[in-house]
Amino acid sequence: MRSDDLVVTRWGARFAGRRLPCSIGKGGLSADKREGDGATPRGRHRIVGLLYRPDRMPRPAPWADPIRPGDLWSDDARDAAYNTLVCVPYAPSHECLRRADPLYDAVLLTDWNLPEVTPGRGSAIFLHQWRKPRHPTEGCVAFARDDLRWLLTRLRPNSRVIVTGA
Repeated sequence: MRSDDLVVTRWGARFAGRRLPCSIGKGGLSADKREGDGATPRGRHRIVGLLYRPDRMPRPAPWADPIRPGDLWSDDARDAAYNTLVCVPYAPSHECLRRADPLYDAVLLTDWNLPEVTPGRGSAIFLHQWRKPRHPTEGCVAFARDDLRWLLTRLRPNSRVIVTGA
């Protein structure tokens, strides 16, 4: 591992010499991630995008894209748009990116099950703000708001996120 890797374990994360508390999926860590299992996939992932709410925060990085009203993320494994950004109207199962709560005010996208998508292998594996300390996610990695903002200024496209059971 490199010093600029974000290393995530069930006990927390390490990055740039700091330890950060984080939440993982309610299904724990999995080497065999499946849609709906609530698990955070183990492995080496890369940051491939950053989305943010421009009505709630300034652009956190030059490469960040705004979350617009109607932006969704497809989680329907039967749909051709599975595990991609889609917009309303969109009938298949999806997750709303423009949430009423602050969880998705800033979202780092990972390359889990991208760019070649395998239906049912899991979707929407993001880094985002947690609901409350250590509250489990549906498979994402979540951080305290201040820690996430600190990460947003340091992580870049292609930064590595290493999820390990160690």
